[in-house]
Amino acid sequence: MASVAWAVLKVLLLLLTQTWSPVGAGNPPDCDAPLASALPRSSFSSSSELSSSHGPGFSRLNRRDGAGGWTPLVSNKYQWLQIDLGERMEVTAVATQGGYGSSDWVTSYLLMFSDGGRNWKQYRREESIWGFPGNTNADSVVHYRLQPPFEARFLRFLPLAWNPRGRIGMRIEVYGCAYKSEVVYFDGQSALLYTLDKKPLKPIRDVISLKFKAMQSNGILLHREGQHGNHITLELIKGKLVFFLNSGNAKLPSTIAPVTLTLGSLLDDQHWHSVLIELLDTQVNFTVDKHTHHFQAKGDSSYLDLNFEISFGGIPTPGRSRAFTRKSFHGCLENLYYNGVDVTELAKKHKPQILMMGNVSFSCPQPQTVPVTFLSSRSYLALPGNSGEDKVSVTFQFRTWNRAGHLLFGELRRGSGSFVLFLKDGKLKLSLFQPGQSPRNVTAGAGLNDGQWHSVSFSAKWSHMNVVVDDDTAVQPLVAVLIDSGDTYYFGGCLDNSSGSGCKSPLGGFQGCLRLITIGDKAVDHILVQQGALGSFRDLQIDSCGITDRCLPSYCEHGGECSQSWDTFSCDCLGTGYTGETCHSSLYEQSCEAHKHRGNPSGLYYIDADGSGPLGPFLVYCNMTADDAWTVVRHGGPDAVTLRGAPSGHPRSAVSFAYAADAGQLRASVNLAERCEQRLALRCGTARRPDSRDGTPLSWWVGRTNETHTYWGGSLPDAQKCTCGLEGNCIDSQYYCNCDAGRNEWTSDTIVLSQKEHLPVTQIVMTDAGRPRSEAAYTLGPLLCHGDKSFWNSASFNTETSYLHFPAFHGELTADVCFFFKTTVSSGVFMENLGITDFIRIELRAPTEVTFSFDVGNGPCEVTVQSPTPFNDNQWHHVRAERNVKGASLQVDQLPQKMQPAPADGHVRLQLNSQLFIGGTATRQRGFLGCIRSLQLNGVALDLEERATVTPGVEPGCAGHCSTYGHLCRNGGRCREKRRGVTCDCAFSAYDGPFCSNEISAYFATGSSMTYHFQEHYTLSENSSSLVSSLHRDVTLTREMITLSFRTTRTPSLLLYVSSFYEEYLSVILANNGSLQIRYKLDRHQNPDAFTFDFKNMADGQLHQVKINREEAVVMVEVHQSAKKQVILSSGTEFNAVKSLILGKVLEAAGADPDTRRAATSGFTGCLSAVRFGRAAPLKAALRPSGTSRVTVRGHVAPMARCAAGAASGSPARELAPRLAGGAGRSGPADEGEPLVNADRRDSAVIGDTGFLRIGRAGFELLASSDLPASASQSAEITGVSHHARPSLIF
Repeated sequence: MASVAWAVLKVLLLLLTQTWSPVGAGNPPDCDAPLASALPRSSFSSSSELSSSHGPGFSRLNRRDGAGGWTPLVSNKYQWLQIDLGERMEVTAVATQGGYGSSDWVTSYLLMFSDGGRNWKQYRREESIWGFPGNTNADSVVHYRLQPPFEARFLRFLPLAWNPRGRIGMRIEVYGCAYKSEVVYFDGQSALLYTLDKKPLKPIRDVISLKFKAMQSNGILLHREGQHGNHITLELIKGKLVFFLNSGNAKLPSTIAPVTLTLGSLLDDQHWHSVLIELLDTQVNFTVDKHTHHFQAKGDSSYLDLNFEISFGGIPTPGRSRAFTRKSFHGCLENLYYNGVDVTELAKKHKPQILMMGNVSFSCPQPQTVPVTFLSSRSYLALPGNSGEDKVSVTFQFRTWNRAGHLLFGELRRGSGSFVLFLKDGKLKLSLFQPGQSPRNVTAGAGLNDGQWHSVSFSAKWSHMNVVVDDDTAVQPLVAVLIDSGDTYYFGGCLDNSSGSGCKSPLGGFQGCLRLITIGDKAVDHILVQQGALGSFRDLQIDSCGITDRCLPSYCEHGGECSQSWDTFSCDCLGTGYTGETCHSSLYEQSCEAHKHRGNPSGLYYIDADGSGPLGPFLVYCNMTADDAWTVVRHGGPDAVTLRGAPSGHPRSAVSFAYAADAGQLRASVNLAERCEQRLALRCGTARRPDSRDGTPLSWWVGRTNETHTYWGGSLPDAQKCTCGLEGNCIDSQYYCNCDAGRNEWTSDTIVLSQKEHLPVTQIVMTDAGRPRSEAAYTLGPLLCHGDKSFWNSASFNTETSYLHFPAFHGELTADVCFFFKTTVSSGVFMENLGITDFIRIELRAPTEVTFSFDVGNGPCEVTVQSPTPFNDNQWHHVRAERNVKGASLQVDQLPQKMQPAPADGHVRLQLNSQLFIGGTATRQRGFLGCIRSLQLNGVALDLEERATVTPGVEPGCAGHCSTYGHLCRNGGRCREKRRGVTCDCAFSAYDGPFCSNEISAYFATGSSMTYHFQEHYTLSENSSSLVSSLHRDVTLTREMITLSFRTTRTPSLLLYVSSFYEEYLSVILANNGSLQIRYKLDRHQNPDAFTFDFKNMADGQLHQVKINREEAVVMVEVHQSAKKQVILSSGTEFNAVKSLILGKVLEAAGADPDTRRAATSGFTGCLSAVRFGRAAPLKAALRPSGTSRVTVRGHVAPMARCAAGAASGSPARELAPRLAGGAGRSGPADEGEPLVNADRRDSAVIGDTGFLRIGRAGFELLASSDLPASASQSAEITGVSHHARPSLIF
């Protein structure tokens, strides 16, 4: 109880402290006072002014003095208006007007801020929104609240666009309040050591908060360690903030690994960044600016036992006052608090808790460096060179994300050549062009597009040139020649009329930031450039580095790797299982049911149970049966567990079972399924009765939610009884399970657990009551699930005003919608969701057009897919629409995907607040008539059927699936409708399986045969021809379709022989030369029609497919679905009184022609498959009998998996024979959930070697012969069997 109370207290304290942030301590809650209106005119400055009455001092909001606002001399994008607030203030809002009573106003602008009037930083309204909306007239006020606010002394407004019929004109106001700031400066060789109060009780929660401004990209901000090397450290590494949490104890479990959390990027920009670290036992909350990482460290609270000292700015070495073990921090810390204590104030007052080492001061120097941003590939900065000198010497620093781009170009004087310095593949390359010589090239550095600052030094003089990048130096010798420096150097791109070698290049100009440029020995003053007093430029932003990390936060989902350039980012989805611009869309189906209805056979597949949701795909076996698609998820536990007696009350066995999927994936898959089960095969026995007789269960199991269950197969979850306990037929009535009875005999059970909310089984525990000689054994099968509740979930919309409504769709950054629809109308809205201004809509706009439209604040956007055939054909069509920060896409069925890129630096968040309408709109206009099925939003399925049951005009479910999925039923199989989906009826197909695509094949040994009886034979007297005629007068065929596949090397061979009671026949044979021959005798008084088809030698041991189609006298023969030949019969057009079809050797072929008799005597040796005559399938009747049978088998015939995969013709039958599949006949997964490629769940029979036996119901699991010993293979042969039944004809 005490531990519970302690835990509750910690949670309460955590909640209380979360509402207090010492970073902003001392700031009043109301922070919206006007800050600019009371400032003197001298606090306002600008880039230029149209006249003295248009100066910046007249730019205060609602003022009419002067000309009524600020207007620059020239209206272009390089103008700015600046305010000096006098000291750092917290700024919470801004407001703008145009020039009073004029046509001068700004329609959009940038807002920049700075502490010292240098190194300006742009304020971002959203993740990628830089600009602010301005005015639409001169006098209305546009107010914008800043979220989040910022602290600064200087603000700049940079007009981006203005009234095209006027000039730039602005009046402004800034709102906020005073800001409390305590600052401490570290010079890179100093630190503060803070000794904590040694209170008897440790604080429940440690909170460290601060702001920092870094002058360098690396350095220790804080460090605290314990007695055994455990420590916490906050370190700036390459502009990223890294929090280290290390136990330092080698004796701790290996699972307690050091923790490294990384947040932020480009934090060495010499601007303020906030940090908040919260430690509660082993829970860590790490926040940098507005990004937070939550982490739960493993181990107990002693893991973070630390000393009572914490250092800021560096890690001092014990006993040495100014020695530091690692690179110290160079920069400023502001408002440094530890558990509410102002550490900076203690240091200022020289309190004894603080030890200052090195040069620590309490003011933050302002950076004087002036960076320049090259905004586009057309940006350039032209500067005067050191003309007339005999060398070229340039140094600068740059940072960029781009792998390529021109950095510097210059022409030498007197036509002596030119040079170009450029990035390519992240490396810096220098090329020197001189007349009459090949270009001289030198390369230095690598990976320079990492966003970090890199130093470059380039020089060329007389006999050599060299480039130094950071610490990498490259030197190239030159032919001794005078290097005469040119007049102008171009940084970035070039002037449009430049013609020098290397200036025009497909690489484009540099995009990024430059600073600290020197030419010769003279530093370049960028402020003079900005004022127009030095050089010239285009498309630059001076006194600001506008680089931004587009991978922070990363929009790449599901582990996709983010990479970026200056303008955009991209996601590498390789190996994630997802695709799309942001790795959002899963590559895999959500269930085996979905795989089945794509026509996929049984096998191993990845499934993604939540689609585009956060759970990843995992591997399962899909067992496709005629009725269901079973998902088989194996566990990694032991195949069998054997138990023996243990002391009373002790567990004999506690075995855990891990699965190929994690808990979330299993939960999603089970919830999606219609039914799940797991089988437990159990045998138990004991030498004497147990001592305990109270009926307490001696075994239990644990489900996926870690709950213990004492019920077993077939019982209710809370009954604590096995099935025999519920039925009252346990072997000992005192117990509720057979295995709890402890009888002196073996008992067994096959238990089926089917409460899917508890599955799968993660642990089985079995205890004993002191029976040292007791024994038990059990085997846990895989998790088996079938069905997909979302795949067939559908609704029928019967009126144009009917619709279903759901809560608003939350897909701010990524929204994907997928569903099936079918209709007969020409237009209608599938779904619509509205916000205040944003919206999303998918509709059938025309019979051949589906349109996806939306607005996230950048204006309406549409993506349309057009089809060459109408969508309103009453067949199912699949729609998938996705919208993310990169753009939008729409795909319908297998038509080409249409895409629309998002505008650069536009709004990215889709904000919806109304109900989601399905099948209609909020205005009840343009409603949809038809069916919508399997609707999912961001991987979450909507239950259309449940909502439809309570909605007028909408009905749950939708019939007519065969019109779309009927093509899955192949080889003459017929599609049958089910309430949820379809099934293939293979009754009249020569194939079987879920799609009637599983080949039924058999190996015929020499001398064997199989006879299919169309009608029973009746012995008749010679003068009873009238009776024969009366019995068979209705059996007259004028057409038949025959298919068969075969593989053999024997000639002559009889492939098929069909006889009649009137001495008419059809024979298909292979002649001595391997050619195909067909003979029809349709009149016993005439000679047969004989045709030879010289397609090729078909006795070559390869698989051949033959199709014969007769329509009266016209016979079409097709081989391999390509070679075709047509012949005409002369012997007749009617096949009368068809008697039997024989495969293999024919014992009696009276009346047949000599060639047919020779082939009949030889029979067939090899493999036959897919034999069909009309609706009769003789191989299927023998190998897959259902009901009464009509097949006689003589000799040795063995089933095969496939003719194409079997052994060569003439091989011993045992090499081709399958293993028998035992077990009771039921549809579903194989016994124990074992995945079978071809599983027939009917009763089995072994056929003897001699005589005639009746086959009952036989089933074969067709596997390779290597799975069995020879004796078992031989036992599976079909030899000497006769099947008889009542007369019946099937065609």
